[in-house]
Amino acid sequence: MAVSKTNDRVGAIETRGIEPVPDSERHGQAGQMFWTWFAANISILGLPLGATLVAFRGLNIWQAGLVALVGSFGSFALVGALSMAGKKGGAPALTLSRSVFGQRGNAGPTLITWLSRVGWETITTTTAAYALLALLDTAFGVAQNTVLTLACLLVFIICTLLISGLGHATIMWINKWATVVFGVLNLIVMGFLVATVDWSTVLHTSAGPTTGVIAGIGFIAAGTGIGWANAGADYARYLPRAIPGRRLVVASAFGAGIPLVLLISLGSLLAAGDASLATASDPVAAINAMLPSWMAIPYLIAAFGGLLMSNHLSTYSAGLTMITLGLRVPRALAVALDVVLMFAGGIYFMLIADDFYGPFSTFLTLLAVPISAWIGVIVVDSLRGRDYDSEALMDTTRTSRYWYAGGFHLPAVTGWAAAIVAGLLFTKAATSDTDVWFAGPLSDTWFGVNGLGWAVAMAVGAAVYAVFGPRAGSAARDGGTATPTSLQGAGR
Repeated sequence: MAVSKTNDRVGAIETRGIEPVPDSERHGQAGQMFWTWFAANISILGLPLGATLVAFRGLNIWQAGLVALVGSFGSFALVGALSMAGKKGGAPALTLSRSVFGQRGNAGPTLITWLSRVGWETITTTTAAYALLALLDTAFGVAQNTVLTLACLLVFIICTLLISGLGHATIMWINKWATVVFGVLNLIVMGFLVATVDWSTVLHTSAGPTTGVIAGIGFIAAGTGIGWANAGADYARYLPRAIPGRRLVVASAFGAGIPLVLLISLGSLLAAGDASLATASDPVAAINAMLPSWMAIPYLIAAFGGLLMSNHLSTYSAGLTMITLGLRVPRALAVALDVVLMFAGGIYFMLIADDFYGPFSTFLTLLAVPISAWIGVIVVDSLRGRDYDSEALMDTTRTSRYWYAGGFHLPAVTGWAAAIVAGLLFTKAATSDTDVWFAGPLSDTWFGVNGLGWAVAMAVGAAVYAVFGPRAGSAARDGGTATPTSLQGAGR
């Protein structure tokens, strides 16, 4: 294997930005995706998802287990399928998206993705800082104050910057070993939580309606894999083309599915006897209260580590997304700018705002609609055999093969816009029953009540692009003639 010119080595700063990875610098195995998605989903905070299935969806434990299985494995199978574009084109997901939406048309999906990533990273950072504050209080009796809050935020920010700043190879290495360490800690915590389950109530809970199961699958998919679907290619772009695509699908589905099924099922067990976990504003504290006092320290360490594993992946992708938007800085600096925003957001959440967390998370939930619309378009385009022209991806001028009509590929942009409108018709954004920000005219229908506006957006985006987009085999040729990325051994 040729020596990498972009320092994709453990402990070295990766210098490659969004430019496609040439065959000579590709390496790794499909198994890396297993560890990547396992690490991203080992947080004990997956428990509230399962609690919601019982408390608000009315499912019993067997139905909740089925929902967890289908929702988590299915959604991450989609992540794996979309990550094949990264293996094929060698570039991050939103950079490859230029070939579908056009150099200018791609700005909308890219901006929405970046806003969503930074927003959720800020919430994760805040939650981790609270976990660290609780750990210091439990272990050393140190009460929360402004200086300590800033210090806890900085600790998490620095850890995130260290891992995501170094880049791809370090992230892949960390993911594997962190899965083992934090996975064992989480198993220990889960063992003690199982001891608190009210088995009598669990075994006598009646089954919920079939519609509740269907809605539950959508809920779990939206809360797990759908949020990562536009990032899978970012981590698969260094993989050799010869790796069969089905291996990426299987590795991604099992890597995320195993921890998620365990955590979601346990959350359902806990909620059968006590539904408070599903409504807790601070799930870290709610779970901590269920454990023996001496288990608080390992639990809080596990919670902190799980949040870090998710955050460094998101931050890495956010840095690449910023560059795709047009920020002309090295990748590591883009990551640094991203964590500065996270730090500022964390300060605002923890030290300034009285009630900003709820409204902010509600706003981020709305962003799921345009992101899902993007997924629908991309899925259809991928199925039609898109080739990727490395030079055209990086050429943002009128000479680019992907300039199309004024920088916009109208079938994709139109499909995306139509899908957003359709999804919002079924969407309600509210922090409470009385504080409704936005309610689409169809938000009181079954799809709307069950929070499936994102699924409507995905379906409409796929349908519109399927009708008006290029036919199978022609996606490789649209926009003009150029030398495409080789397909030999692409494993499509």
